[in-house]
Amino acid sequence: MTTFLVTGGTGTLGRLVTERLRSAGEHEVRVLSRRSQPYAVDLREGTGLAAAVAGVDTIVHCASSPRGGDEQAARHLIEAAREARVRHLVYISIVGVDRVPLGYYRTKLAVEGLIAESGLGWTVLRATQFHDLVLRVLHGAAALPVMLLPAGVADQPVEVSEVAARLTELACGAPAGRVPDMGGPEVRTLPELARAYLRASGRRRLLLNARLAGRAYQGFRAGGHLTPDLAVGTVTFEQFLAKRFPAQR
Repeated sequence: MTTFLVTGGTGTLGRLVTERLRSAGEHEVRVLSRRSQPYAVDLREGTGLAAAVAGVDTIVHCASSPRGGDEQAARHLIEAAREARVRHLVYISIVGVDRVPLGYYRTKLAVEGLIAESGLGWTVLRATQFHDLVLRVLHGAAALPVMLLPAGVADQPVEVSEVAARLTELACGAPAGRVPDMGGPEVRTLPELARAYLRASGRRRLLLNARLAGRAYQGFRAGGHLTPDLAVGTVTFEQFLAKRFPAQR
């Protein structure tokens, strides 16, 4: 029997990875999050981490926060994994962390480096933005009568359940290093995505494209966060929205 530990196992991605691992065979799957017993651990502090990792074969590291602390959390996790002789550390990252100079992306890239240099067997998968994230961004922009959108920016949203399936497959296999990126099925402009959201939600808003400043914005305009040659996802944004807004169909 293989013992897995999923960090961030109650989050959007981690919850689905946990479910898939539990249904994949005779495995023990431990869920680690700040509030989930019996493995309630704040990775930034590391207290209680040794007990959570003891006897684990594979760690799937989904825990992450744009508010900071990811590098510190990764160092604690790697140290505990070394001491527990963990065989395989799987990490989910983001397409473009090496091309878009956004603070959170730089942190994700730094964590990739820590894992690659850890001495552990490791696998890193980069994915494009989840449909759920795009929906949250558009929903927030629609709070105003006019939706302000960064001019010239496109996105390639991917279905989180498809990423969970790929992570599960990787976790059940041997360490593979950096594997091919995973992108959603379509590259869409932000106005196209916004109009799809408005149609699905039954809302009416004016759209206004706004040019922004900064290198991160330039990186997004240049498509550094996209991977059109690896559009392996199958669920479109409209199909995702149809499930979220069934009453509007």
